[in-house]
Amino acid sequence: MPAQIIDGKALAAAVKAEAAAECATLIARGVQPCLAVVLVGEDPASQVYVKGKVNDCAQCGIKSLEHRLPESTTQDRLLALVGRLAADPAVHGILVQLPLPAHIDGQAVINAIPPEKDVDGFSPVNVGRMQLGQPCYLPCTPAGCLRMIESTGTDLCGRHAVVVGRSNIVGKPMAMLLLAADATVTVCHSKTQNLAEICQSADILVAAVGRQGFITGDMVRPGAVVIDVGINRGADGKLHGDVDFAAAAEKAAFLTPVPGGVGPMTRAMLMKNTTRAAARQNGIEL
Repeated sequence: MPAQIIDGKALAAAVKAEAAAECATLIARGVQPCLAVVLVGEDPASQVYVKGKVNDCAQCGIKSLEHRLPESTTQDRLLALVGRLAADPAVHGILVQLPLPAHIDGQAVINAIPPEKDVDGFSPVNVGRMQLGQPCYLPCTPAGCLRMIESTGTDLCGRHAVVVGRSNIVGKPMAMLLLAADATVTVCHSKTQNLAEICQSADILVAAVGRQGFITGDMVRPGAVVIDVGINRGADGKLHGDVDFAAAAEKAAFLTPVPGGVGPMTRAMLMKNTTRAAARQNGIEL
């Protein structure tokens, strides 16, 4: 029986509806949630992402502030802008679109965002709080993936989850969230031996390596939940995931598509983080 497709667009619409309801509650209490988005340079993919985030804000009733800076912007100028946004009580979330130009230290910029306004969940403070199981803003992509897994009705307790990829943005935090949900987690990467064998043992398989078709059908356990985080531009000009979709669909119980899977959920979770940030900074319970 072919896999059931996890509709990221439909799930994202539900999450954004939650964020819109929270936003309406805050506005009624005199607080206008506000997200500041900073884009440096002319990277086409980043411009598409920023446009999508601004549109999502409009749909949810969140005020968005766009700051577009030229590629030549110095690190000091960017840090000065982040500092001004950090000091502005009307701004509740700050998002600096990555990647940044090579001459700018991305970690230094992330470190300059106050943890309470770090709606991307990338600051060392929020990463540490997540590791310790303390209240924090979760990174949007892993949080969206977890929500997608939960939507299948899968009980994660004691199940074997395999994460392929160990980036700070997806792989590592994804493993932490699965571990917090009582799954037994294995993290794999490019140097992992017997990768196919390990993937074949996964009840939940999350692919986040950035290589088109890296997860082949024979690596998928029958009945597995497969989450494809990869977004790769193929030779055909189309977007493809890290998973061989057609082959995996023959074996998995649930599978995310690319596009229309994890991507919309990432942006939707950003909206939730922004409304929660606005609430916390104003002492309001949602």
